[in-house]
Amino acid sequence: MPRRLAVCLLLAASAAFAAVTRVDVTERSNDAGYERIVGKVYFSVDPKLAPNRIIADIGLAPRNAEGKVEFSADLYMLRPLDPTNRNGTAFVEIPNRGGKGIGVFDLGDHFLLDQGFTLVWVGWESDVPPKPGLLRIDAPIATNNGQAIHGLVRSEWEGTQRVTTIPLGDRDELGYPVADAQDPANKIFVRETIEGERRLIPREQWTFADPTHVTMAAGFDPGKIYEVVYNAKDPVLVGLGPTAVRDTVSYLKYGGVDTPIDSFHKDIQRTLGIGFSQSGRFLRTFLYDGFNQDEKNRRVFDGVWASIAGAGRGGFNARFAQPSRDGNPFFNIFYPVDVPPFSDEGGLLANAIRTNTVPKIFYTNGSYEYWGRDASLIHTTPDGKQDLAPAKETRIYFFPGSRHGAGSLPPRHPEAQNLDSPNDYSASMRALLIAMQAWLKDGKQPPASVYPQIAKDQLVPVGAYAFPKVPGIATPRYNRRAFRLDFSIEPPSVGTPFPTLVPQVNLDGNETSGIHMPEIQVPLASYTGWNLRSSKIGAPDQLFTQAGSWIPFAATKAERENRKDPRLSVAERYPTKQDYLDKITAAAQQLVQEAFLLDRDIPYLRDRAAKEWDYVIERDASGPRP
Repeated sequence: MPRRLAVCLLLAASAAFAAVTRVDVTERSNDAGYERIVGKVYFSVDPKLAPNRIIADIGLAPRNAEGKVEFSADLYMLRPLDPTNRNGTAFVEIPNRGGKGIGVFDLGDHFLLDQGFTLVWVGWESDVPPKPGLLRIDAPIATNNGQAIHGLVRSEWEGTQRVTTIPLGDRDELGYPVADAQDPANKIFVRETIEGERRLIPREQWTFADPTHVTMAAGFDPGKIYEVVYNAKDPVLVGLGPTAVRDTVSYLKYGGVDTPIDSFHKDIQRTLGIGFSQSGRFLRTFLYDGFNQDEKNRRVFDGVWASIAGAGRGGFNARFAQPSRDGNPFFNIFYPVDVPPFSDEGGLLANAIRTNTVPKIFYTNGSYEYWGRDASLIHTTPDGKQDLAPAKETRIYFFPGSRHGAGSLPPRHPEAQNLDSPNDYSASMRALLIAMQAWLKDGKQPPASVYPQIAKDQLVPVGAYAFPKVPGIATPRYNRRAFRLDFSIEPPSVGTPFPTLVPQVNLDGNETSGIHMPEIQVPLASYTGWNLRSSKIGAPDQLFTQAGSWIPFAATKAERENRKDPRLSVAERYPTKQDYLDKITAAAQQLVQEAFLLDRDIPYLRDRAAKEWDYVIERDASGPRP
């Protein structure tokens, strides 16, 4: 066979499996030593290939002349301009509702790029509104031989103020349009609590303002949960979202057709997928569904880091799926978000094991994820009675005293009963990223898992949670639970919940397990992963979504005794501010020895601690708390 013909046949065979068909670049620029690429990546996938048959409704997608399914997604990339500064790893952040969230690694020093990572974002979510700066996917609509597909969709709403119109989508995301506004299947229910009785609101009291909004003259009240159940139409092939991520990362790692970013994959030897909250749940679902195997049966992500995702997955690959529905303590409850299997050993990695595509995995969670995201289920048996060790290629790390994500100073003041927890574990995340890179590149084992365990009395039912009795501070009576749900009937059948546990605390109200940041080791307050809703927004006995609590100690012994606060005052713990800061430094240095902190970040933590000290002392001196 002539060599030229052989090469042509080889290229044709390669193209037949090239899910990425082209990349259109709309911006290519250099900025302070970094190269930026903005554009759109185009795909064409064969629905007959086994790795594509896991895509929900792929057989109902429109096809091109070659029998393939076409779609496109937004792309954003950054990398060091100097090739010698690149470390060979693509850091692929899964956008959270279209946005970028890597600020947790940036303490003002461009840490990720300075470490040499190539940063990649791919739009995967079709219900993200088309706004500047947000990344989304343009996915086709499933049809039945050209006929519109209908189905019941549930849209839940809970607010902090009274309104007369609510969207069918979650927050600002686009909802599925109603098929027929007069359909008797369209209903609205209201209830006061998660498991409370659903009451049907008479049909004459509300109407569809447009295909994606509902209006009720009497208003939708805060502190209540409203459910709109309606006959929707035109389901998007939501499963093409993880497909876009899979195929873009595979292209960057292995190459394929020539594109304007062809040089990128030549620098990439390893791929790390990271996601926070919703996008962390996306990655857990990505692994469970089997998307870590590409069209040529190769591993896509070498490493996966699902952060503050708890035990959740989500609606990322199903008909009429709603990717933005997230499962919170007081709303978005009965969605397929917290559903088994929850743990690696319980079956989450079954498909990755079967296809030999298991990546190295980090799970990082804070206190809030145990109160509001069922995090205990990733390392306990489903009955909540025994610990489960993580899989061989998995590490689990717990950051005590934290809200949903890193906290800030001064503490946030949400519409809740307490100030939000300011605990900031960003610096430790940086150290863990260095550990993950060494694990991927050199096979160097990262620090052992650190998380609360039942056997050590660190993980307990809410009824055994021993928070100190601080006057004026109410404590939660429950945490979010994962329910056994049956969606084959309407309304869904709600069975017995899976027991979910919370980290135990010491006499200061601070948790006894986990990676204790210096702020928690040398405390000025009780730092929790829970907060309760303010009476101003209703349901004051319910957990406030995504917030923790910051309950400072009294400044002096006299003030503590006056308040009848059982916790030692600041003055009783630290004779001077300098003594406090010295203890902060010592705690940070110990974390450096344990590879949970970088030496370069100690000054940042010390400076932050000084500001928190001033805030506590000045706040205490200013009089009663707000």
